[in-house]
Amino acid sequence: MPNTVNLSLKDAYQLTFLALSANKTAPRNAEVVARALVQAEADGQAGHGLSRIPSYTAQTRTGKVDGFATPEAELITPVVQRIDAKFGFAYPAIDLALPYLKDAATKNGVALSAIRHSHHFGQAGAHCERLAQDGMIAFVFGNAPKAIAAHGGKAPMFGTNPVAFAAPNGSDDPLVIDLALSRVARGKVMAAQRAGTTIPEGWSLDKEGQPTTDPTAALEGTMIPIGEAKGAALAMMIEVIAAGLCGTAFGFEASSLFSGEGPAPDLGQVILAINADLVSGRAFAERMRALVSAIEAEEGTRLPGTSRLAARKHAAEYGVTLPEPIYAEALRLSKGA
Repeated sequence: MPNTVNLSLKDAYQLTFLALSANKTAPRNAEVVARALVQAEADGQAGHGLSRIPSYTAQTRTGKVDGFATPEAELITPVVQRIDAKFGFAYPAIDLALPYLKDAATKNGVALSAIRHSHHFGQAGAHCERLAQDGMIAFVFGNAPKAIAAHGGKAPMFGTNPVAFAAPNGSDDPLVIDLALSRVARGKVMAAQRAGTTIPEGWSLDKEGQPTTDPTAALEGTMIPIGEAKGAALAMMIEVIAAGLCGTAFGFEASSLFSGEGPAPDLGQVILAINADLVSGRAFAERMRALVSAIEAEEGTRLPGTSRLAARKHAAEYGVTLPEPIYAEALRLSKGA
């Protein structure tokens, strides 16, 4: 078990911001990206947290991701927005999308933003959650570089392709459902590789199609989809929505998010917002209360996201704990080394 380092959320943000800023990233972008990575770390999603600093900075240094890019938005119709992320980080583009989605869905009932020429978008549920806090039902669909084989195949074809959903539920914390279409998010395998630990059997197959606990072999092979054939089909569905609809690269065409080599990944994300109150004729809040109450009345059940909220509360009080190799690498990068 590697040694660990504990950081307050403020110190974790400062470390991440400095590491990005020292490696060809504009301060305005470093701020947005650092907030997203620290939030993921605080929410217990280490695979989307500070373990991403080395791969992000490797890509900004080579220009695989443009750390100075400013996303541009184009209004196609009153309810459809198209954003060009300009081969930069996804988070600034998402920050551009969310205010539009809130305003357009408030007025029109629904709104959609399609982001092209994008990058890794991290903890998908966090983006949905922000809209749900404003009274919207929200969906996020995004594709990723190849990691899952088509059913019956061995070669990676589709990304792990996260899908997230959030809805107001009458409390301060919206209902958030966030899942990758592999049994676990590929970022968890990357985090294990960075930390020098093994992964449980059942997460991945090596390039020969055999089960593996070695994260390096797993990253060279494929992730096992949830639900086998059904999971592979869902991954294909997200490819159509995120890549086909946005006009970006499919998973088998996209370059790796883990190294600085190759062209830009050119990924896509689609965010959909629905004005729950307007569409339901003001019935939504009462229906959600009934649903949540019925679930909570059943002994042994819990709402999705419970562990995320517990981790967030703990991190606010006690900070986050990083494996020492991840901390040391981030510290080195923050000094421009």
